[in-house]
Amino acid sequence: MTLDLPTAKHRSGLDRTRQIAPQIVEYLRERILALELAPGTALSRAELQKQFGLSQTPVRDALMRLEEEGLVTVYPQYATLVSKIDINLARQTHFMRRAVEQEAVFNLAERATARHIADRLRSANAKLKTLVASNEYADFLVLDRAFHFIIYEEAGLEHIWPIIRRHSGHIDRLRRLNLLNVGTQRVVDAHDAIIEGIAAGDPVGAEKAMKIHLSGTLSMINDIVERYPDYIDMG
Repeated sequence: MTLDLPTAKHRSGLDRTRQIAPQIVEYLRERILALELAPGTALSRAELQKQFGLSQTPVRDALMRLEEEGLVTVYPQYATLVSKIDINLARQTHFMRRAVEQEAVFNLAERATARHIADRLRSANAKLKTLVASNEYADFLVLDRAFHFIIYEEAGLEHIWPIIRRHSGHIDRLRRLNLLNVGTQRVVDAHDAIIEGIAAGDPVGAEKAMKIHLSGTLSMINDIVERYPDYIDMG
């Protein structure tokens, strides 16, 4: 299984050798996660059809998929809007990710191949470090997902990854907002702590580092809500 990593500098061109609707989903999802399409933004089916040179069907199918992921809300015969960030759904995804990823790094630190795994993660984190001094937050989060995918892949959980991704839109947008507050350096430092726990064969240390890393955004909920009240649905 390979990880598809669209860059934040999106292209609207389509690969006609692949299914069309999933490409539209990917394109719009990345723009939503990057907050280029902010909560409350209206998505016009007619404009999307014109942009991509498509009939109604693939655009409709793509929007239905995004609705299933909770990223858009479709009001029949009225409008399709980018959904607000649902705090309750973000908390649920956070719970799921923490359960999976803490257990994953614990197990990886016990493996004979732990040093090889740590080397892969160091390489991925090195790419993130090149963006620390920039404001390329969308690209940073794309590479952050690549870092976490390595953990799933090495733990033999790569087929769980798409399930996690389908439910991560709300927590990912919270993380995007929180990056403006805490900065990207804290993320790469947290990754380094996870890596060192794995490399040292310290399951407890790796698990603790992952717990701290994944808890950062939700600990800032009140501050995020205060700063961006129009983006948030408290449920």
